[in-house]
Amino acid sequence: MTEKIQILLIDDDAKFCRLISDYLSPFGFELKSVHTGPDGVAAATKEQWQAIILDAMLPGIDGFEVLRRLRPGMTAPVLMLTALGDEADRIVGLELGADDYLPKTASPRELLARLRALLRRASYMVSAPSGENGTKELAIGPLTINLDARLASLEGEDLQLTPVEFDLLVVLAQSAGRVKTREALINEIRDRNYDVFDRSIDVHISALRKKLGDDPKSPRFIKTIRGAGYMLAYKSP
Repeated sequence: MTEKIQILLIDDDAKFCRLISDYLSPFGFELKSVHTGPDGVAAATKEQWQAIILDAMLPGIDGFEVLRRLRPGMTAPVLMLTALGDEADRIVGLELGADDYLPKTASPRELLARLRALLRRASYMVSAPSGENGTKELAIGPLTINLDARLASLEGEDLQLTPVEFDLLVVLAQSAGRVKTREALINEIRDRNYDVFDRSIDVHISALRKKLGDDPKSPRFIKTIRGAGYMLAYKSP
């Protein structure tokens, strides 16, 4: 018998939780629901989840604070929910590390589609020691990044990347499947004495895409998320 996909739902609306659990169950999902921010943090850290659905408005501490506390050590993708779908809330959630954002007015069918997409993207990334010397590598599809040697290869061929391009690739790969804003990218590499500013990130991303063989209209790796930033998520040819 196929094991159910374990999902943590953090939402204070018990009726909504039952509705979503009943809808997703026939599709192979098993949901555990908790109804406060502190309970959500506790449940997320005590057990292993394949994805987390997180409401923005929670008693105790709100969903943004829950995400802020969880994200540094958590690899499970997070889908945030909001009653209003406000753009400012969406950007804040993405900057804190949410993988996707959905208004609570969306249909259960759309929620199912978003969850499936998140789980597909999460499966592309593997981060583990490799080799006898424990070299740290990131692997996304045919792309391999050796963090110790600061080398990247695509389908076995070394990529000739500038230091900025390599560091941008690492930041995107470490957040594979999650949107990174321009501001977040700048903040994560600006301590490395690079001359970077908002629009220069676009230039570096464009150069990186060329070296990855990405078609900007249908990229295999680096996607532009309109109004938000960039996301690395491998798309099979």
